[in-house]
Amino acid sequence: MALFDMPLAEMRAYRPERAEPADFDAFWRSTLDQAAGHDLAAEFRPYDAALTEVEVYDASFAGWGGHRISGWFIVPKHAAGPVPCVMHYIGYGGGRGTPHDHLVWPASGRAVFVVDTRGQGATSGNNAGATADPDGGVHPQSPGFMTRGILAPEHYYYRRVFTDAVRAVDAAKSHPAVDPGRVYVSGGSQGGGITTAVAGLRGDVAAALVDVPFLTHFRRALEITNDDPYQEIVRFLKTQRNADEQVFRTLSYFDGQHFAARAACPALYSVALMDQTCPPSTVFASYNHWAHPEKSIEIYPWNGHEGGSAEHRSVQLRWLKGVGGV
Repeated sequence: MALFDMPLAEMRAYRPERAEPADFDAFWRSTLDQAAGHDLAAEFRPYDAALTEVEVYDASFAGWGGHRISGWFIVPKHAAGPVPCVMHYIGYGGGRGTPHDHLVWPASGRAVFVVDTRGQGATSGNNAGATADPDGGVHPQSPGFMTRGILAPEHYYYRRVFTDAVRAVDAAKSHPAVDPGRVYVSGGSQGGGITTAVAGLRGDVAAALVDVPFLTHFRRALEITNDDPYQEIVRFLKTQRNADEQVFRTLSYFDGQHFAARAACPALYSVALMDQTCPPSTVFASYNHWAHPEKSIEIYPWNGHEGGSAEHRSVQLRWLKGVGGV
């Protein structure tokens, strides 16, 4: 592991031109309108997790296509009234795991809604998931999720994932224990990419916690890292030799830079300068395009994709206390 990317001074100013499709907004408006045709049907079933200071619910709601998306909703037991809620989106390959994996936010007096990522959570070493992906794809793909439906934006896997994540906010806001004006979005790696998308697609989240985000500045990432998951796309293009134009067209509808440029809430980012999974220049590309002026980025010079880990969670807890007095 080494400092393989641009010098930090250059990355601080790195704001590449965005290759945004002309119908980007129309594509996402149509996507979310189509999803809204399904009743959200949010459900919160009490779950005995043998935890005495929180209330745990096995949550679910209708995401893309009306498909049931699972999650955990955990709220402090003795809250005097509606509390802020942190939406937590999960890293690549992981699932919602178990309730005791997610107790930091309830311990801070906030609820947490942990959103399963469809089709994931069955990888060795990651937490288990509980959500299927019924629309599994219609084109050839390499193993993993990055090329599932990649030859057409309307079939691409992350169209469904981002839509699920947007709908999850509605599910959280529907619970009477949640203050709908204080819903925050958060996640690392893939979860950071999902967080960026939700912040760009909704104008009603109060803040965003974006850690070492994946799914941004795709072309540069593919050119400078040999690591998965970006390499899934490279392996696909090695055999689908005439597909690169269509692949990059599809990815242009899912690039975190475009969502960041629409974000209407404060953001706290983190980046690791030795991160070869989500190269730091791609993180800075997203951060520097973030539209809301209230933003900051924590830099971990000697870390890889683990970033600031538990130490950074302390930074997040303190930062949220200072955002708008919440």
